[in-house]
Amino acid sequence: MLSDEFDVEENNSQSDILNEGSNSENVDLSDNSLQVVISDALSEKDRVKFTVLSKTTLPDFQRSEFSVVRQHEEFIWLHDQFEENEDYAGFIIPPAPPRPDFDSSREKLQKLGEGEGTMTKEEFLKMKKELEAEYLATFKKTVAMHEMFLSRLAQHPVFRYDTNFRVFLEYDQDLAVRTKNKKELFEEIMKSLSKTTDEYLLSATVRDVNDFFEQEKNFLIDYYGHLKDATMKSDKMVNKHKDVADCYIKISSCLVQLSTFDHRELDWFLNRFSETLEKLRKVEGRVASDEDLKLSDTLRYYVGDSFAAKRLLYRRLRCLANYETANRNLEKARAKNKDVHAAEATQQISCEKFEVMSDKGKEELIDFKARRVSTFNKNLLELAEWEIKHAQHQIDILKTSLEMINSEEKKSTLNVELARRYHGSNCFNLFMSMNLNNLFVSFN
Repeated sequence: MLSDEFDVEENNSQSDILNEGSNSENVDLSDNSLQVVISDALSEKDRVKFTVLSKTTLPDFQRSEFSVVRQHEEFIWLHDQFEENEDYAGFIIPPAPPRPDFDSSREKLQKLGEGEGTMTKEEFLKMKKELEAEYLATFKKTVAMHEMFLSRLAQHPVFRYDTNFRVFLEYDQDLAVRTKNKKELFEEIMKSLSKTTDEYLLSATVRDVNDFFEQEKNFLIDYYGHLKDATMKSDKMVNKHKDVADCYIKISSCLVQLSTFDHRELDWFLNRFSETLEKLRKVEGRVASDEDLKLSDTLRYYVGDSFAAKRLLYRRLRCLANYETANRNLEKARAKNKDVHAAEATQQISCEKFEVMSDKGKEELIDFKARRVSTFNKNLLELAEWEIKHAQHQIDILKTSLEMINSEEKKSTLNVELARRYHGSNCFNLFMSMNLNNLFVSFN
């Protein structure tokens, strides 16, 4: 019952949050020759369908505007095409968007539906609303990350002209991309392990004579570790804010139940306090959402982007190792006076490839530095402004609540005083009445 009811609300709410999700991207859209946004998205039980809307003035595209529907697997396919293309070995490949994961939120909603009979209607509605907000926040993050991936490709001076990228944006039919089977996943894991092992061996045996790349390698190793640690701590902070919001819900529900008992002197105070906690819960939930969006997501994205930069340095180091091997083979061929021309051709190709990769890699790493500094500066400033705004809102809520409580207390004190005076006045009148009656009887 709960899941069906939520699906209706979810579909109505997704369009409202997409515009806000689009504004969270970290790309400077100064070049408007190709703009890519996710204008709509539909969440189903086992997949998410993204409506990708593109506008362009580039002559390579057939039309100036086009819209397609894509699934997450097609985003992963596009990322793999860039990753496996040797022509892009000297570039930082934008990290693939994370797989949509709504299982946790759906499981919580299902458990809440099963426990509907064990809680009050008000408490059930509050918990349901909170879980729906959590689900929609996760959905918004998913849309933003997928849009971020496409925006990075669209703004890149080389990636935007890629054939597969144009097919992804223009072809209005299903790309027929299937998920990888167990064998392919195992092969991918083994390939990744092989690359990692090769990277360690290259770092130990090949010395980079270029100080720029050597400094970048040392920096990225430390930077990547710090980012992972900061992401983990940021996630813990966000979860603590969510825990506080959950505690506000429980305490507020308990106070409402307590006010229903026969405590006429406290029921108004308990109700006011419950209303205050409910307002604070909303602010606390918003704080958690903003910190997750502007801090945790930014850190998490640059963990992936830093890893992509490290992969660039690895590919360049592998290219350098191949170049040195070609030099040694040329020396051996000249010493033996055998296959000299073939060795020279191989050495020339390796040299040109290494020089091109070095030039492109340097430009990419410089751009990576400027991009991350700009992004962190922008997002941290916005987060600080939002934190100040939320803190001021919490202070205003508490001030208003205290003023209301003081007003009710003064009113209650005044009522008690009036009652006391009224009661004393009645006693005095009764006393005077009795004395007058006695005097009248005595006089008679």
